[in-house]
Parts: sequence; structure tokens; C-alpha cells
Amino acid sequence: MNALLWILQVLLALHTTMGAVWKFSSSEQSVPSLSAIPHGAWLALSGLELLCALGLIAPVMGKPFASLPPLAAICIGAEMLLFTGLHLRSGNAAHGQMVYWLVVAAFCAFIAYGRLVLVRL
Repeated sequence: MNALLWILQVLLALHTTMGAVWKFSSSEQSVPSLSAIPHGAWLALSGLELLCALGLIAPVMGKPFASLPPLAAICIGAEMLLFTGLHLRSGNAAHGQMVYWLVVAAFCAFIAYGRLVLVRL
């Protein structure tokens, strides 16, 4: 289980890093259902994502960082749920992006549960 969680953490860290880079280079207006997010908050989410990506892999540097992966996964999952809520509130009929965000949130929940309950680093 530990190996599976590490693989998922690394994949989520890569995914989150790519999302942060995309947010830095794209406007919140590029996703119509997220246009309610102010530009400053959009950029702040990018910074938060980069910190969370580091938090997912930080235990590699030592045991003192073992509590960071579940916290990072919870933050990323919360962001995905925020995006889902904004999408629902926007009234957009296409739900492809929402399904994607919910799948990422489910992976985040699995990582957090796995690290907090199932396996200790």
C-alpha cells in the first residue's frame, strides 16, 4: 500500500505542478465556469498548488515532513471541490470538467486517507 500511495503522490504532484504552470500562463477566463475567480486569487491558487506539490513529495527529505502529504492532498482536493462548486453555480451544462475535478478530488481523498489511517510513512 505504501508503494501505491507513493506512486499516486508523485503523479498528483506532477499533475498539480502542471496545473499551476498552466494557471500562471492562462487566465481564469479560459475556463468559463471559473471566471468568477478574481485574477489575484487565480494566481494565489497557482502558488498554493506549487506548495502542495512540494508537500506531496517532501517526506523524501526526511521523517519530519511526513505529515505534509495528507495536508497537501486535502488542500488540492478542496480546490477541486471549489472548482466543482463554481462550475455548478455557473449553470454551465457541460459537465466534463466537473467530472475531471471530482476524480482528482477522489484521488486526493484516497491519498489523505491512506496516509492518515492506512499507512504511516
